[in-house]
Amino acid sequence: MVGVDFGTLSGRAVVVSVHDGTEVGSAVHEYAHGVIDTALPGTDVRLGPDWALQSPQDWIDVLRLAVPRALEAAGVAPEQVIGIGTDFTACTVLPVTADGTPLCFETPSLPHAWPKLWKHHAAQSHADRINALAAARAEPWLPRYGGKISSEWEFAKALQVLEEDPGVYGRAERWIEAADWIVWQLTGVETRNACTAGYKGIFQDDAYPSASFLAELHPDFPSLVGKLAVPDLAPLGGLAGRLTARAAAWTGLPEGIAVSVGNVDAHVTAAAADAVRPGQMVAIMGTSTCHVMPSDRLAEVPGMCGVVKDGIVPGLWGYEAGQSAVGDIFAWFADRFVPASYIERAAEQGISVHEHLTALAERQAVGEHGLVALDWFGGNRSVLVDHDLSGVIVGQTLATAPEDVYRALIESTAFGARTIVETFEKSGVPVTEFVVAGGLLRNRFLLQVYADVLRRPLSVIGSDQGPALGSAIHAAVAAGAYPDIQKAAAAMGRRAEAAYVPDQERADAYDRLYTEYRTLHEIFADGRMAHTLRAIRNGARA
Repeated sequence: MVGVDFGTLSGRAVVVSVHDGTEVGSAVHEYAHGVIDTALPGTDVRLGPDWALQSPQDWIDVLRLAVPRALEAAGVAPEQVIGIGTDFTACTVLPVTADGTPLCFETPSLPHAWPKLWKHHAAQSHADRINALAAARAEPWLPRYGGKISSEWEFAKALQVLEEDPGVYGRAERWIEAADWIVWQLTGVETRNACTAGYKGIFQDDAYPSASFLAELHPDFPSLVGKLAVPDLAPLGGLAGRLTARAAAWTGLPEGIAVSVGNVDAHVTAAAADAVRPGQMVAIMGTSTCHVMPSDRLAEVPGMCGVVKDGIVPGLWGYEAGQSAVGDIFAWFADRFVPASYIERAAEQGISVHEHLTALAERQAVGEHGLVALDWFGGNRSVLVDHDLSGVIVGQTLATAPEDVYRALIESTAFGARTIVETFEKSGVPVTEFVVAGGLLRNRFLLQVYADVLRRPLSVIGSDQGPALGSAIHAAVAAGAYPDIQKAAAAMGRRAEAAYVPDQERADAYDRLYTEYRTLHEIFADGRMAHTLRAIRNGARA
């Protein structure tokens, strides 16, 4: 099987044994355009605050370059591959024509013609209006999203396009998640997966929001449903279609092999960790963190990203929550605020700046730095659902060192994760196991901090390429190698249970810091100061 994971900065392909999930070869392709957040490629068109776009050409290049290299690394003949599966960041969404052509290919100088990456947060005001109207009308779908939908999602981003560039909105015959668009390119068949439709497209109880609701937001907005709709949503693990001759030429794979239904990087990782049973929460920790968990019960969890029937595995409710920035926070600090002496010292040791800061921070006792921080540098996805919130660091003095701040930022993300877990459990949705995956697994100190702060053991996925492995597992089901995702995950997925266990003394000390974090959380939750400062900033940049 081949699994392809389309991330924020790169795409990676992995070749996997269908029998036991052994990864026999992989390759990574770094996107040429990366995250487009300052100016459109090849133009002098500048982007506003909180914009984040991507290029569809980068995604095609992953198929053209990473998949053949993964096959070569694996030493596997193409004819041995029986299926391919893909996953994507979400909500990453783009306007296209009826035949799937991205509008940015036709009009590259128009910002709204480009795909909006998941961390495009410039539609917050549009999300605020959607939430206010939904609450006023007591829309029945709103509680399924913890009381608020996010500016990251399909409807808020589409409303921004409609109001800021109605020409692009009118030309868009389809408004489609990148997860479904890439499958369309592989199969020649347009499908819509149940995962992104439910979590990012407000599809609940077999319907999108009503035309009357959408019309109150804008007279032309009811037309969005027509740009989203296909006759039926495709189930996860289902067969989306067969690899076309064009896609076979791109990838070097045989024409006609199975292509599984599209999926989200976080949600597909549950299968890679064999964490597809009720109560197993998987935290996929990278630039951001997404928390996903199957459950056999339906509940309203304040500030969750959503609960969707069959949203992770068929037959169970799937819950999602998340933190908008985690690894991004550490990268921001290391890239912009570390003095030259630290960079030089790291180079002398042959390690990264992150490794150097971690080694220094790890020597400290809990609370020694005298700091507490709020992890809202990319806004708050859960449980406040407000991407106009901003980060806070309290306790800095003239003696504060870079490693002090770095450790406080790590701890802040662990406190944010604890807030999410406690919110689920207070709402009657138990978390029986906390499983970690993603790029931050390399930082053992960070994982120990999470175990201590959460006061519970951490299980660790057994793969460095969790989403890609998860996509391969879904492809195995689509190809008929297994009857369902649970059986495929049991055979091909893996995790180390209780790989990190909490230290009682450190956990007690962290409880004191967590109390202060919660105090800050309550003080700044209303957003009054953050919103005012953002408005002042935006006005000064206008």
